[in-house]
Amino acid sequence: MYYIGFDIGSSSIKAALVDAKTGKSIASVNEPEEEMDIISVHKEWAEQNPEFWWQNVCKASKRILKENMIGPDQIKGIGISYQMHGLVLIDEDGELIRNSIIWCDSRAVEIGNKAFQEIGEEQCMTTILNSPANFTSSKLKWVRDNEPEKYKKVHKFLLPGDYIAYKFTGIANTTRSGLSEGTLWDFKKDEPAKWLLEHYDIDPDLIPEVVSTFSNQGELSSEGAEESGLSAGIPILYRAGDQPNNALSLNVFNAGEVAATGGTSGVLYAVTDTLYAKEGVKFNNFAHVNHSDTTTSIGKLLCINGAGIQYRWLKNNLNLETNSYQTMNSHASKVPIGSNNLQLIPFGNGAERMFDNQTIGTHICNINLNKHSRSHIFRAALEGIAFSFVYGMEILKKDGTDIKVIRAGNDNLFRSEIFSNTVATLINQEIEIYNTTGAIGAARAAGLSEGTFKDFGTMITKNDHVMTYHPLQNKEDYLEAYNNWKKELKKIIKE
Repeated sequence: MYYIGFDIGSSSIKAALVDAKTGKSIASVNEPEEEMDIISVHKEWAEQNPEFWWQNVCKASKRILKENMIGPDQIKGIGISYQMHGLVLIDEDGELIRNSIIWCDSRAVEIGNKAFQEIGEEQCMTTILNSPANFTSSKLKWVRDNEPEKYKKVHKFLLPGDYIAYKFTGIANTTRSGLSEGTLWDFKKDEPAKWLLEHYDIDPDLIPEVVSTFSNQGELSSEGAEESGLSAGIPILYRAGDQPNNALSLNVFNAGEVAATGGTSGVLYAVTDTLYAKEGVKFNNFAHVNHSDTTTSIGKLLCINGAGIQYRWLKNNLNLETNSYQTMNSHASKVPIGSNNLQLIPFGNGAERMFDNQTIGTHICNINLNKHSRSHIFRAALEGIAFSFVYGMEILKKDGTDIKVIRAGNDNLFRSEIFSNTVATLINQEIEIYNTTGAIGAARAAGLSEGTFKDFGTMITKNDHVMTYHPLQNKEDYLEAYNNWKKELKKIIKE
C-alpha cells in the first residue's frame, strides 16, 4: 500500500509515492515537461488558470501509477502541498470565476499597506501576526474594488491547495495554516479574522469551512476519481502551503528548529512556540502544520530574494571551461576565507523585505584588479549569500527566535562546503542535509495523519539524511570576513 503526495507549484505539479509501511520514497514525477505559463497582463501581475493545475495533477497521478504498475486501490490516502498566498474564486456551482492571482503578483501591495496603517501595527502584530500586505485577503479586496461583477458571483475563496482538494472531493474547505498565510487567522481568538474582511467590506461568509491540517478533509468523489485515475473514497489526509510543508518534509516541528532552502531565493523558516511578532514587518508569521487550539507552533518565514540566482548568473556569464556549479566550487576552494577582502552583496533580485522592501541590488565591493581573479569572485559570492542567511538569522533572533538546529534540502547552495561551513560556523550550529521533496513530504504527512508513521523523525533520518555540517574551529576568520561584509552592506543601506 502507498500514500501519494502532490506539490502544486507555479512552474509544475510534482507527484510522489511513498511506501505505507516504511515511508520510503518509491517514485516521483513532474507535469508538465515544460514550465506552466504565468499570465502577466500588466506589470507586476501574475495569474494562472487553476484548471491547468488540476489537469496536470491528473496527468501526474495517472502517470505515476502506470509507470510503477500500481493500482488505484493500493493508494491509502492523499497529501497536498501548494504554492502559498494565491487566491482562487469559485461560484455556487464550484466553477472558477477568474484566474488565480498567485503568490508573486504585486497588485494588492498598496491595499495591504493602507490597511496596516488604518488598523494599526499593534493590532495586526498581536492578532494576525503580520501586515495584511500583499497576501490573499488583500488580493480579494482588489477583486472586490476592481472587478465588482466577478466579486458578486463569489461563493467561496480558496487557496491553491484548497482548490485541488475541492476538485478531488467536491467539498470546499481550508485550514488554520492556510488562512494564516492569507493573513486571515486571528491567533488571539483562535478563529478566522472576520474583522479584517469586514474592514475590507467583504462578506465573512466567503470563508470556507475550516478543517484540521491533519484530518480526513474529504473523500474522492466519483468525478474526482475518474479524472485523476484514483479510486473513489480515498481520503485527503493533509494539506499545507509549500514552506510549512517543506519544514515538515525536513522534520522541523519544534521550537528552535529551522528549515532552510537555498534555491533561486533563500528561505529561513524558524518554528517558535510563542505568538511574539516584534519584527513582523521584516518577515512573516504563519500557523505551522502542527499549530492547534492546544499547541502554539508558529513558523517565522524570512525570504532572501537574491540568493542562488546570483551564483547561477555568474555560472551563466563568466565563460567557464565547464558550465557547472562543481567547477565554480572547485575554483572557490582555492581562495582563503574572506576572499582577500572581496565582498559580494547578493540582493539583486527585487525588493528585500528584511530591508523594509528596499531594492538593494547586487554589488561587488573592494575588487583589486591586480589581486582578484574569478576564483575570488566565486568564493565571495558563496560567502556573500551565506552572510545574507546569517544576517537574516540575526533578525530572527531579535524577534526572540531560538535557533538550535538547521535542516536543509540537498540543493545547489547547501551542496557547497564553503556555503554550508560558513553558515554553520558563524551561527555555531549544525546543518543537517536531507534528500527529499515537498511532494514526498506531503505523501508522508498523509501517513502521519492516519497514525501510520509514528516515529516520523527517525523515518526521515533513515530514508533521507545525506550529511551534517559542523561548525569549524577557525571562527575568527569567518567572523572577520562577515564583519567586513556587513560594513559594505551598511554603507549601501545607509545605516
